[in-house]
Amino acid sequence: MPRHVACVMDGNGRWAQQRSLPRTLGHRAAETTVIDVIEAARAAGVGWLSLFAFSTENWRRPDTEIAFLMHLVRLVVRKHAPLLHARGIRCRFLGMTDPRIPPELGRDIADLMTLTARNRGMTLTVAFDHGGRRDIVEAARSLMRSGVPAEDVTEEVFAAHLPMPDTPDVDLVIRTSGEQRISNFMLWQVAYAEWLFPPVLWPDFRAPDFLQCLHAYRQRERRFGAVPTNENGATSP
Repeated sequence: MPRHVACVMDGNGRWAQQRSLPRTLGHRAAETTVIDVIEAARAAGVGWLSLFAFSTENWRRPDTEIAFLMHLVRLVVRKHAPLLHARGIRCRFLGMTDPRIPPELGRDIADLMTLTARNRGMTLTVAFDHGGRRDIVEAARSLMRSGVPAEDVTEEVFAAHLPMPDTPDVDLVIRTSGEQRISNFMLWQVAYAEWLFPPVLWPDFRAPDFLQCLHAYRQRERRFGAVPTNENGATSP
């Protein structure tokens, strides 16, 4: 079972366009999938689940769509906070630094994180206003401000200066809709992740699809650069 699963929730706009609906209705339809996947991950024993909800590049979208997303996220946070808390899920948001984020949304998110801070059932990280490159730049700035000598900078020291440094490396990334891009998502943490690209659009993705991805992950041999071994422990030819 992967310890940390991340999902790039792709395909909301195309889901709506296929139905001749406004793109905003695709985002609204995604709410059901989000809750379904959270419940499936928790029940399967996944310890860490990360969802890519809004990137630093998404600020380039039309103002009307951005405003709708900000309003929708606030509604979803307020609506599902009691359920997430009751399930023992700790909720965190990665990003949230852009001043364009509405203050009322920031307050609701802060309230959710405070409410669930002591939960230990599963850690849910929502990447919102997130960019992997920005996180790496911020870690480098933090190192320089801390005065760490260059010769003392190791991967472990660098990782300790990333946002949420206790987050384990991602084992599995699921990107829906069939698109095969990293999209600046948790660049440091996905260095050795396995990737799956189910063709289903995110609003149609459900718990059975998520469990199928977990099954596919378990069929892979993760070697991290080492030579594979056979059943007797000897290296394969």
